[in-house]
Amino acid sequence: MDIQAYIQSGIIESYILGLTTAEEAAEVEALKLQYPEVNDAIHEFSLLLEEHALKNSINPPPNMKERIMAAIREEDLVKPPVLKKRDNEDYFAITQNSIRPWRMAAAAAVILLIVSAALNFYLYRQYNNKNEAYQALLSERNTLQANNQVYQTHLREWENAAAMMADPGMATVKMNGIPGKESNMATIFWDTRNKDVYVMPNKLQAPSAGKQYQLWAIVDGKPVDAGTLSPDCTGVCKMKNIPKAEAFAITLENAGGSTTPTLATMLVHGAV
Repeated sequence: MDIQAYIQSGIIESYILGLTTAEEAAEVEALKLQYPEVNDAIHEFSLLLEEHALKNSINPPPNMKERIMAAIREEDLVKPPVLKKRDNEDYFAITQNSIRPWRMAAAAAVILLIVSAALNFYLYRQYNNKNEAYQALLSERNTLQANNQVYQTHLREWENAAAMMADPGMATVKMNGIPGKESNMATIFWDTRNKDVYVMPNKLQAPSAGKQYQLWAIVDGKPVDAGTLSPDCTGVCKMKNIPKAEAFAITLENAGGSTTPTLATMLVHGAV
């Protein structure tokens, strides 16, 4: 398990705030015993909540205490009820002094409830803001990682092309754009030892939907299918093995390739 990724997922914060399911809470409890990093993360976020609570504590309205005490005094003016047992039993009464402690406790509970609700709302809002910022940073990191992987792939492709160019056993065939399509260009690397063929689409626009580039080898004056280019072929791509050829060309065909080239869609051509 990537424990750092697990910690950064937000599960620790949700666990502390009581937002996890029973299964998630059990998982955190188990992992904190197995991984000290999880236990440390729980401790750090708990301290953070405590610091926030002390730094951003919200006092109740100034007149809250006076209002509660006034309500208690008004209740004191009401004669407490006297309860009796059935006939031939002792009488008993609930006196004012016995009720007062409960009233004071109830008043204190109301104050604590107000303060607690305000603090919980503040912390929940802070958590949402932090979580949104974290998700934004996580998305940005993922984008950067994806871009870096693309750059690394392109770098490896160009390194492979450079290695083929430097290989004395590789025949290089430059295919230029035909008249009217001079902006197109591609390069063939033909291994003279095992006859494997590789193509690098230097300047070929991405084919439209339902279309695919196809390589042809001209053998004894006739076109021979040398394979279709994968849509994600941006570097050096291996094609079919061609024992001999006088030239190579690329046409734009329907996806899946064709048995015969469509000459009207030929883009590049190069003699060996």
